[in-house]
Amino acid sequence: MLLGFGLVHAQKNKPIDKKATRETKALFKNMKKLSKKHTLFGHQHATEYGHGWAGDEDRSDVKSVVGSHPAVIGVDFSGFSGRPPEAVQKAKDALRKNVVDTYNRGGVTTVAWHFSNPVSGGGFYWVDSLSKPAVKYIIPGGEAHEQYKEILSGIGKWANSLKGKDGTLAPVIFRPYHEFDGGWFWWGKPYTSREEFISLWRFTVSYLRDSLDVHNFIYAFSPDVKFDSEAEFLERYPGDEWVDMVGMDNYGDMGRDRYDIETAARKLKIVSDYAKEHGKLAAFTETGLESIPNPTWWTETLLKVMKRDDLQLAYVLVWRNDVRSPTHYYAPFPGHPSIPDFLEFYNDPYTLFEKDLKNIYNKKRK
Repeated sequence: MLLGFGLVHAQKNKPIDKKATRETKALFKNMKKLSKKHTLFGHQHATEYGHGWAGDEDRSDVKSVVGSHPAVIGVDFSGFSGRPPEAVQKAKDALRKNVVDTYNRGGVTTVAWHFSNPVSGGGFYWVDSLSKPAVKYIIPGGEAHEQYKEILSGIGKWANSLKGKDGTLAPVIFRPYHEFDGGWFWWGKPYTSREEFISLWRFTVSYLRDSLDVHNFIYAFSPDVKFDSEAEFLERYPGDEWVDMVGMDNYGDMGRDRYDIETAARKLKIVSDYAKEHGKLAAFTETGLESIPNPTWWTETLLKVMKRDDLQLAYVLVWRNDVRSPTHYYAPFPGHPSIPDFLEFYNDPYTLFEKDLKNIYNKKRK
């Protein structure tokens, strides 16, 4: 039986949190509006580090190439648990600064959660000999439920400390338990039932919003690409009253395994159509081509997918640029062969970068 947590009818075209801060409501409304003609470009860990550097103030590889940070900066709660207390505190302080800096500049933050298994070894991945199926342990009634509440309390306290220079809290798009339809993470489909996953999602939202008074989160639901229909996409969906944004992660069809623009666009259309019909935001929550070996990938693959079928996507996010690896990167850096094409992508009126955003946290945008 699924736990209800006081089910209410979801409001269309508004955040599911009726007490959402003014800025959070404005961000939701403005992303919805912008997605009719534009998509915000995002990059994971863009301002924390890049190809061959880390920790430089106001730097990103994207800014070094086009003169603007990405409109959406991806960060992660991975350091918020499973480490010694002083390391956790350090991670929270660093991430707070990053999110507040982005907010002060007028950019947007999305947070993923590579959550280290709270009941066994193996980290966030599923490791056959090591990992335990933690979902059943951390949901209400599970033996590690109190421990999970403690971890969420740490997130809640952090969320309520995100004060910008104007004294308001920075809104954040929170995207927990992503790619749950795969088997690589411990919250993946092979290791938890549909009921358990939905219970986990609803409890997480309810506890943050209703118990911990977090009112600056927009909640994003994003599987990988193991769906071929709306019914399959919604198989583990917790309900409209528990989700603000629907998305998908897709690397395989975008050049990693094959170039299949048609399939990628068709699956994005399922996501976008659902969002339009149900008053939600939609996003291409993760994609990219490692090392960008195709110099026209930005306009010939990514832009073509996004511009098909009247999709309405709030943002598209490519994965990170590793500090040390010479090949693990997804956005261009100075000297990269895909720069001319990326500049074309940047200059296309359809794509928005941080410099293009005007008062996204204000309901009366000018």
